[in-house]
Amino acid sequence: MFQALTLAFRQLPDPAFRRPLLLGAAGALAGLVAIGVLASWGLGELASGTGWFANIAAAAGGVLVLFSAWWLFVPLLLAVSGFFLDGVTAAVEARHYPALVPAQGAATTSQAWAGFVLAAKMAGLTLILLPLSLLLPLIGTLGLWAVAAIGLGEGLFEGVAMRRMDRQAAEALRRRRRSAIWTLGGALAALAAVPLLNLLVPVLGAAAMTHLLHRGDRTAKPVNSR
Repeated sequence: MFQALTLAFRQLPDPAFRRPLLLGAAGALAGLVAIGVLASWGLGELASGTGWFANIAAAAGGVLVLFSAWWLFVPLLLAVSGFFLDGVTAAVEARHYPALVPAQGAATTSQAWAGFVLAAKMAGLTLILLPLSLLLPLIGTLGLWAVAAIGLGEGLFEGVAMRRMDRQAAEALRRRRRSAIWTLGGALAALAAVPLLNLLVPVLGAAAMTHLLHRGDRTAKPVNSR
């Protein structure tokens, strides 16, 4: 698992990684700005009231917006980057697994839709757990990390696997390799909590999951693994 992540880091300068990285970051930032504008408007309406309750509610709302933006950034990244990660996977396969036959799995639109659904699920679970994080910070933060770990791990692995097989086969393979996938997802979720490094999560995750997929396949012959 850690070798897969190391190989993904080493390939970051690859030109094929730049487009999804830049477009994903730009799209996610635009989404956060939109959320911030709406939240600012809503809090402004709330704070327009008088009395101590309105002031407390406005202050608590501001904290919740900042905290939610932190954790919603990765789902936004995945939703946007999902349309461009196919090139990352193809670049990893071309460099490290040149003996593979051309990919003939699910359509790109199916892969992009799967990524969007994953992002929506992660965003929904994140919003549910956010109030708990404010009331019980340790438990809530661990819950958010677990959601991110499982969501990132399973979603990215299935997205990569669907380039080579249909959805049912990808899900079956994901269940068989669940422990490794969740472990790698946990490492990605930890990176997602670090500013700037979180921009790399979709690209790094897609690349690392590609290695995880093929290094468990005896028909794949890795090269350039040093």
